[in-house]
Amino acid sequence: MNYHVNLSLEAEKVDRKANSALIKKLDRCFEQLEINPYSHPNIKVLKGNYHGCYRYRVEDYRVVYSVNESTILVNVIVIAHRSKVYE
Repeated sequence: MNYHVNLSLEAEKVDRKANSALIKKLDRCFEQLEINPYSHPNIKVLKGNYHGCYRYRVEDYRVVYSVNESTILVNVIVIAHRSKVYE
């Protein structure tokens, strides 16, 4: 069962502005999330403002997302530098 990855408008803006090396790594991140959004060394369950969401670490950037099992959808909420993502 593969998931579908949906990027929010905010996440799409970052994805388009990123350099080519980061874009390749984000693409690999999205491929991994399509396969299994729960199990990978770079995945962590979040607390606080993003309670119930997950984060995937891509270098100094964080991909914050939620998973909807009923629609098999991974909603990427935000992609941001680690210093700004949790503000």
